[in-house]
Amino acid sequence: MKVVVSKTDLISIITKIQSIVPAKPSSPVLSTVLLEAIDDQLIISATDLSVSMRCLIAATIVEEGSIALPARRFFQLVREITTAQIKINSQTSESAEITTGSSVFKIHGMNKAEFPHFPEAKGPVSFTISHRLLKEALSKSVFAAAREDNRYTLNGVQLQISKQKAIFIGTDGKRLAKVVTPIEIDPSLQGNYVISLKSVEEIIKMLDDSDAQIQISLSQDKISVENGSTLLIAKLLAGQYPDVERVIPSKLSHQFSVHREELMLLLRQISLFTSDTSHSARFSFENGQLHLSASSAEIGEGKVSMPVDYAGERMDIAFNPHFFIDILRHSKDETIKLGLIDSHNPGLITDSTNALFVIMPMRISEIAEKKEEASVS
Repeated sequence: MKVVVSKTDLISIITKIQSIVPAKPSSPVLSTVLLEAIDDQLIISATDLSVSMRCLIAATIVEEGSIALPARRFFQLVREITTAQIKINSQTSESAEITTGSSVFKIHGMNKAEFPHFPEAKGPVSFTISHRLLKEALSKSVFAAAREDNRYTLNGVQLQISKQKAIFIGTDGKRLAKVVTPIEIDPSLQGNYVISLKSVEEIIKMLDDSDAQIQISLSQDKISVENGSTLLIAKLLAGQYPDVERVIPSKLSHQFSVHREELMLLLRQISLFTSDTSHSARFSFENGQLHLSASSAEIGEGKVSMPVDYAGERMDIAFNPHFFIDILRHSKDETIKLGLIDSHNPGLITDSTNALFVIMPMRISEIAEKKEEASVS
């Protein structure tokens, strides 16, 4: 293999693909990237066996061929090179020379035959969606997904295809995010798929804020995302995703507007007074006012208030302020809608988009109740 490639183009590919390479590979070949010189392109592939990525860049191909090189060393070397062009010459299947000007570097690699087979991309369900909409849907749902939960499917984002809509759901059992996006697809096509957290994070990296279209293809066990010269294919998580519709409040007793930025500011203040063992803040609603309070024996006590257009009898409910802040960060608009049933049921947060967020209530401790009663009296 003999190829001449632009350093700028190679750096661009490295930025995209480097996080696919596992930090602790289960076998030596997974710590490598596969370089293939074919026609007038250099193809670079990486995989951790669950997520695979292939990137193409234009190059001058003197001699076709392939080699798998240790990713970390190769990437570090490319970044340190100062010349605009890089020559890669592999006379054998197990080593390559990197030449830049008068400098020559020799890197030991592995035969292409040892590199895992790149999975097939096509699936029976396929649609296009804009970068902007997909990035928004994934970003707004993945933050609520579980991390290392023993309920395996919660460690990912569920994608539902139904009635020409793509529905993205993330939950860890304490909060939930759901985003609905219309798509152009055969109305008869439907399905449920769970995308792993790493896959979601890698897909988000592929996206920008433009209205350019990206191709999504789904099969029973894989998702493929194609964006120009970059192709990502990932295994889906196996198992049944829980039925989350039953926890989304429908018959609300109260629904009212809250200023998003002001509530975030006050929640950040109050969160400083929650303990490491009980991240709980009390929300006390009364006519026109929201009172927030939190206390811990080790730290102290904090109380703040803000105006809201709540009307009705006083209602006390406790939420995790950190979870609430996360939801507000992923909401839009100057004001959000907060819907409540009572002190024991989840709260519903919505904005002007097709997204909704659910947050589960926490137990209000007897000590906190007594302190609140004393302060009111």
